[in-house]
Amino acid sequence: MDWGKVVYVFFTLMSLTTAAGFLYHSEPVYLYIATGVNLISTLLKMGVRNLLAAELLASSLVADLHLVPAFFTLLFSENYEAATALTIGAAISNVVTTALFLIESAKTKEDI
Repeated sequence: MDWGKVVYVFFTLMSLTTAAGFLYHSEPVYLYIATGVNLISTLLKMGVRNLLAAELLASSLVADLHLVPAFFTLLFSENYEAATALTIGAAISNVVTTALFLIESAKTKEDI
């Protein structure tokens, strides 16, 4: 078992589920956790060298560029509607990331 891949997949899925957690229960701490986990996931993707590495990193950056402004919007203006809208965009990007990862995993299995 490749433990590096386990950690990578863990943070990828955790970034999706924490964003969904904020959408379910709109507390600022959930958005803070979602932003932090997504930033860690993005950092892990910077070192990946696989078939869809550029696409995975790009979709993770899109989620970052939704979650960071959502967190600051919620922190400074307490605008829950704007923060929720940005978090929905991040969640969609994380779904795309997960789909790309599954495609990449299936393609890797075919090559073995």
